[in-house]
Amino acid sequence: VRETLESRGVLAQLKARIRAEVFSALDDQREPRPPLSHENLLINELIREYLDFNKYRYTASVLTAESGQPEVPLDRQFLANELRVSEDASSKSVPLLYGLVSHFVNSSDAGGKVFLRGASLPAGTSASDTVPGLDA
Repeated sequence: VRETLESRGVLAQLKARIRAEVFSALDDQREPRPPLSHENLLINELIREYLDFNKYRYTASVLTAESGQPEVPLDRQFLANELRVSEDASSKSVPLLYGLVSHFVNSSDAGGKVFLRGASLPAGTSASDTVPGLDA
């Protein structure tokens, strides 16, 4: 029975689901999570698309359970529109995160530097809470 379940891929799915449920049970429910900001929703979705593309299904299932991300992935076109990204036919075959990284790695404008503005963090969270070694 085990070999049959493994060959069908069912056993891997069950293991992933069990890991997600164990994580959920162990997660401290007394501390409410901060609300899922728009930026976190988009970042988590970029990461989930990357994880799914690379067949990191266990990690993706834990990310979804831990983050409070909706179970159903966001539509890719919606995500691209939110990020103001235009795609060609070849870029649609890989996760958006690959295209974003490729753009910045290969970009030669602004002396190779990108000016970053502060993003919206959930209420009550400071940059020093999210980035190790950064003092507010």
